[in-house]
This record gives sequence, structure tokens and C-alpha cells, in this order.
Amino acid sequence: MTVSERVPLAPLTTLGVGGAARWFVEAADEATVRSAHAWARERGVPLRVLGGGSNLVVAEAGVDALVVRIVLRGITHRERGGAVEVTAAAGEPWDRFVATTVERGWAGLECLSGIPGLVGATPIQNVGAYGQEVSDTVIAVRALDTTTGEVAEIAAADCGFAYRDSVFKRQTPGRFVVLAVTYRLRAGGAPTLTYADVQRHLAGRGATLADTRAAVLTIRRGKSMVLDDPADPNRRSCGSFFLNPIVEPAQAEAITARAADPAMPRWRQPDGRVKLSAAWLIERAGFTRGERAGAVGLSTRHTLAIVAHDGARTADVLAFARRVQDRVEQRFGVRLSPEPVFWGAERGDVSAETWWGAPLK
Repeated sequence: MTVSERVPLAPLTTLGVGGAARWFVEAADEATVRSAHAWARERGVPLRVLGGGSNLVVAEAGVDALVVRIVLRGITHRERGGAVEVTAAAGEPWDRFVATTVERGWAGLECLSGIPGLVGATPIQNVGAYGQEVSDTVIAVRALDTTTGEVAEIAAADCGFAYRDSVFKRQTPGRFVVLAVTYRLRAGGAPTLTYADVQRHLAGRGATLADTRAAVLTIRRGKSMVLDDPADPNRRSCGSFFLNPIVEPAQAEAITARAADPAMPRWRQPDGRVKLSAAWLIERAGFTRGERAGAVGLSTRHTLAIVAHDGARTADVLAFARRVQDRVEQRFGVRLSPEPVFWGAERGDVSAETWWGAPLK
């Protein structure tokens, strides 16, 4: 295992801001991941895991930790119980993996096309879009338990999946290093066509998995939410920077009253709470697509995406995000929660609370 020092992290993230990792190693196999964990533990050094860098904001001062970049690759599958169980290593590029499942006629992930990042992040975030979430198909997560140094197989029932959340993120952040994920897909199954945008794009025709994937990619590109186009001025972002808020019914009614618009988008959840549209709230709070403050602004195509332009620094991104949060809270009485992960709190001089000016909610 080769440990490097002072490795810049900005080029390894889609936002493209932030400082360096104090120590850094690339892990192409499970043995290297375990060695990196042992190295950090012996020295009392924090361990941070880097995937595709598409949901990450790094402090300008950098990260005083050992950053392990996961590059494990490999896809295997087996037929079982009338379905196909597909296991992908954590370092597999997510969209390439989705493309493979679509090409082989395995239904279940087609609406998750175009999402940046790697396979290993999907159960942590419970990645979802256009009517699908990975919790619909994940059956097991293989991960290194950093409390024991052993590899564990975690069943889906123990993952605690919720909206853009899981036990990996909510209850035990940093405890598990995802090594591989197994999904149960439907061989020869029909695509999921429950999302209105996808339905409109396909115009009610008998769509295949490939048609659905193509439609989702077209929709995402129209919002600059496919981050692999070097010519797209909106490409330097984390995708959606804020989560859609989920509130109690009484709060939803109060927000609707403040909005004075009975057509305000809202969706009743299985637990009785109500999900609101963060993009709608941001726009009704007075923000417009493409609005900028110096080197940072909103995407010209999507108000949920904060874009870093040339010369942007982490502080600029976070100041703009706070501005959005504050104005939405003043207008509607609900504070938007950021979706990206923040690195840098272990330095002591920089914390997530300091960045935001208030505890994250």
C-alpha cells in the first residue's frame, strides 16, 4: 500500500473546490481497504472514504485524515428465484453499471440513469430519482466494519433505508466502508413509468428499458444534471444541493398558507408526513435560474443545483447555500437541509456548524 501526502481533492470532486488530503491512498481491492484502515487506526488518524466525489464539499483547509479513494471494480450475477441478483464492486461507475443492467434486460435501475458517482455511495444515500430508489432493489451490502476491522454482509432490512438516508448515513456515519452492493433485478421486466416527467417524455407509448433510460438521460441533460459534459457551464456542482423537505401535515398547511398558492407541489408520504419541492420553494423565495453571487450561483437550468465557477472557493459555495436557506426559511418557515457530505470538521478549526453558521438540520 502506497500512502501519498498532501493530495489535492478538488480535482477529484464534481464541485471542484476545497483543499488537500493530509494522507491519501487508492484502493483497488479489499485488502488495500483493510490495510488503509489498519494504518489509520494505528496512528489515530481519521479515515475518510472517497468515491466519485459527486456529493462532497471539502473545506478549503483540506482534510486532516487518511482519504481512501475506492476504485474496486467487478460485476457478477446469478439467477435466483425468478430474478437476477447482481453484485457490483463499490468502485464501479454508477451510470455505467445501470447501462449494463439495461442492456441485459434487467429491470429495476433504469430510472436511476445519469446519476454521477459510484456504486458504493448508492446505499448510503439511498439514491433515487424519477420513481425509483436503490432501496427498491438492494438486498445486501458488503462492507468493512471499522469498529472491528472485519467484513460484514448487511441485509437490506438492516440498512434502515429512508428518503435519501440509511443507517450508514444517519446512525453510523463513517463506521462502514462499502465494498460491494447486491441488487435484485427483474430479468425481462418492464420499466418503471410512475414519474410524470418520464411519462410525458415517452408519451404513453410502450417503452422498453432502453427507451426509459434514454428518456431519463434526456430529462437530466435538460437540467444539466448529467455532470460529464465538459462544455456544460453548469457541470461543476453536486447535483441537487438541498433535500426536498418532509414535514408534518400541520406544517405543510402552514407553508401552503404562506405560499398563497393551492397548487404548491406536495406529496403525502406513507408515514403521513408531506414532502415538498425544494426547487419550488427556492424559486418562490425569489431566486432565479442562473442567479450568481461572484463565482458561485444557481444552475441556469435547475434551481436545486449550486454551481462553482472559475475562482470559486468552498466558503463562497457555503455562503451562497446559506443565503438560499435563509431566504427560504424567512419566506416559508422551513429550513432546507443540504444533501452533500462535508469534510473538514476533524481539523477543529473548521466544522460543519461553523460553515453554516448554525447546526445542520
